[in-house]
Amino acid sequence: MPQPTRPSALSALFRLKPMTDTDDSGLKRVLGPASLVALGVGATIGAGLFSLTGIAAGDNAGPAVVLSYFIAAIACGFAGLCYSELASMIPVSGSAYSYAYVAMGELIAWIIGWDLVLEYAVGAATVSVSWSGYVTSLLGGWGLSLPARLTASPFQTVTLPDGTTAAGLANVPAAFIIVLVSLLLIRGTSESAKVNAVIVTIKLSVIAAFIGFGLPYINTANYHPFIPANAGTFGHYGFSGVMRAAGTIFFAYIGFDALSTAAQETKNPKRDMPVGIIGSLLVCVAAYVTFSFVLTGIVNYKDMIGDAAPVATAIDRTHFVWLKLAVKLGIIAGFTSVLLVLLLGQSRVFFAMSKDGLLPALFSKTHKRFHTPWLSNLFFMVATGAMAAFLPITELGHMTSIGTLLAFTIVCAGVLILRRTAPDMERKFRVPGGPVVPALGIVSCLTVMASLDSLTWLRLVVWLVIGGVIYFSYSRHHSLLNR
Repeated sequence: MPQPTRPSALSALFRLKPMTDTDDSGLKRVLGPASLVALGVGATIGAGLFSLTGIAAGDNAGPAVVLSYFIAAIACGFAGLCYSELASMIPVSGSAYSYAYVAMGELIAWIIGWDLVLEYAVGAATVSVSWSGYVTSLLGGWGLSLPARLTASPFQTVTLPDGTTAAGLANVPAAFIIVLVSLLLIRGTSESAKVNAVIVTIKLSVIAAFIGFGLPYINTANYHPFIPANAGTFGHYGFSGVMRAAGTIFFAYIGFDALSTAAQETKNPKRDMPVGIIGSLLVCVAAYVTFSFVLTGIVNYKDMIGDAAPVATAIDRTHFVWLKLAVKLGIIAGFTSVLLVLLLGQSRVFFAMSKDGLLPALFSKTHKRFHTPWLSNLFFMVATGAMAAFLPITELGHMTSIGTLLAFTIVCAGVLILRRTAPDMERKFRVPGGPVVPALGIVSCLTVMASLDSLTWLRLVVWLVIGGVIYFSYSRHHSLLNR
């Protein structure tokens, strides 16, 4: 009797995971469409809305930053539509990792799974440091000063009350919020979603208050010229400035992709995932466009050049000084909800990779009572908390964007591949326009990636090399498909 032949080493790297709809994850299905939209908004709208808008208007686009938000939304929408189709086909945890495993094979899946650590874990550490800065500022305004050396990493220099300087010890508030959010996620996805819904309500209320109270103070003269004439260099006003601003604020839309990591905790993922992804994008587009329209109407774009706090400048031109406090609270709420969804997404990606044998089994152990991957949550609580407390995380934060764009590119490619390799598979949601939208998604994401600096690319390459060592020394031998 002939013996079955083993696949070649090369073909084994690209073995495909079978598409299945079975659920043996042990995770609890508790999320509905409203919770998913709230999670998407929570992950997407952060403090970038309050800072990036002024930077993009003052340096690049002027009042036409409104158009830049539309352009960035279209580019991001291509990826969002592709995520929706794949989520309706493959309703499992893991987001782009799981889609790549089914469409392009194990090695590509490993690369994107390892890459998502840049987006989620490093991104969460970066956000927590910013959260610490705003909370420290807020408490200082109330007369509650934290010890300076306990709000900075050892690589930072702080000024002590006696006027001398010293190196920081650890950013304790940053580590604290990581621990707090991680414990909430361990407690349960349903509880986390409820807390996120409250936080999202707070920050959307703050945005609505700024828009509502700011409308009467708009000076229409600030909209002329709507697209300022180019100043002689590419990206400095004119149409090139609108496009440069779109690239700058593109990253304000990052976050909705984390939704698809929670597919196995969604009641009806094939129906609800597309609703959550597209719904959250639409809410964010409405918020961004309206906010930028009001901001550039109150403050002339020339006055935003070099202004680190353009929203505060706008509030100063109204009679509502209390809005400053509200905006600061909105920013803190925004950071908190972003942290919650990023840490949720990271633990679910590692959960899926562990279930496939590419990572140790501890990452897919679920809590008997809470039905959450608690050991994975604890691991990232310690790892991300340590990065937030002790590393100069602002440098590492640059890697977040390129990691996300790589994920977007692979997801768009996955739609094209599965249209050919699995044309008859059920798709509850199908991207309109045939191959046009996925192709545009690939082109737009690669274009933005090409605009990033060489050091960011170098960091990505080094990170992927480290991941390659782990894959070839451990993961490929322990993969379920290898057994």
